[in-house]
Amino acid sequence: MSEQKPVESWLTDMDGVLVREERAIPGAAEFITALQTSGRRFLVLTNNSIYTPRDLRARLLAGGIDVPELAIWTSAMATAQFLDDQRPGGTAYVIGEAGLTTALHEVGYVLTDRAPDYVVLGETRTYSFEAITKAIRLIADGARFLATNPDPTGPSTEGPLPATGSVAALITRATGVAPYFVGKPNPLMMRSALNRIEAHSETTVMIGDRMDTDIISGLEAGLRSVLVLSGSTGEHEVDRFPYRPTRIVESIADVVPLVTALS
Repeated sequence: MSEQKPVESWLTDMDGVLVREERAIPGAAEFITALQTSGRRFLVLTNNSIYTPRDLRARLLAGGIDVPELAIWTSAMATAQFLDDQRPGGTAYVIGEAGLTTALHEVGYVLTDRAPDYVVLGETRTYSFEAITKAIRLIADGARFLATNPDPTGPSTEGPLPATGSVAALITRATGVAPYFVGKPNPLMMRSALNRIEAHSETTVMIGDRMDTDIISGLEAGLRSVLVLSGSTGEHEVDRFPYRPTRIVESIADVVPLVTALS
């Protein structure tokens, strides 16, 4: 990494990197402080489409991690931007929560169940059979199918919960129509994040805890990558993948000195 161009910008995943089960991971607050002190541009990314940036800021702040709202980029926001680019002022039937509906409203989308341009599937803790049935019928009638992210499960204190990817598979099975997933590992999520902070891929690093989402999306977007071992992917699993991160560290605490060392 040190032989390449100096690092001017940082992208980092949230769950498994900065927080784990609502608790801050040691070194996370220091990492954000180091970025702010050095003046480096950065974004905190998440595939979770449930929460708004304001909600996520409050969640992080409760753990002592002070991240501005403008430095948070969610799959819901990336999805809304994608729709605004593709079909401005369109209509959508949405399965999701405030993070997704707010993002769509902010780009001028109308939410409706009457012949919408799109069915947009996001994450919610209360998937409704009625809503899923409505989505299936709308897609069968010609609505385009979009989903915020492909994650099959999400975490909870009781164990894994079905998430967007699992429900999308159900709808695809019923309709024969596969969704377009906007969130990681789609490099579109990375590109939209880079554009948001006016960063360049050659001078940006992506930090993540999953090889199959964070690291591959960073790789495909042309970024250097750091895998932290504080989340989903264990060190023994890395060699199973045909690609590797630029660097592997134990946790975000090990990345703090890199903010200045790679500048």
